[in-house]
Amino acid sequence: MALRGVWQLKKLIVSYCDWGGSSRGIRAFMESELPTFKEKNPQLELVTELIRGQHPHLKAFYKNKNERVVCVKNMTPEDILLHATRLRNALGRKVVKLKTRHVTKHPSVQGTWTTEVKY
Repeated sequence: MALRGVWQLKKLIVSYCDWGGSSRGIRAFMESELPTFKEKNPQLELVTELIRGQHPHLKAFYKNKNERVVCVKNMTPEDILLHATRLRNALGRKVVKLKTRHVTKHPSVQGTWTTEVKY
């Protein structure tokens, strides 16, 4: 995703094994989907990395110095493409759990309105 017109994902590393069965889907992804993904995203540095004896994964590096790793073992090429586009569209921020369902600067003194409120 672009923040103020600047793509936040700098680098995407595709790690795979040329022998293992869990890397079958990512090897098919590299043959079929990866060239078109690379053409559609010229702003992205895309690197393939051969790691023997390890499960395949996608590692994303963002401009705010954060990184995310997604394991893609035993996935189809379409699922791997979905994960790659989600990593590209992410801002790279850490996930923050909200304490309440709504966030406001001025909380209500009377309480939150619900449909069960009786007059």
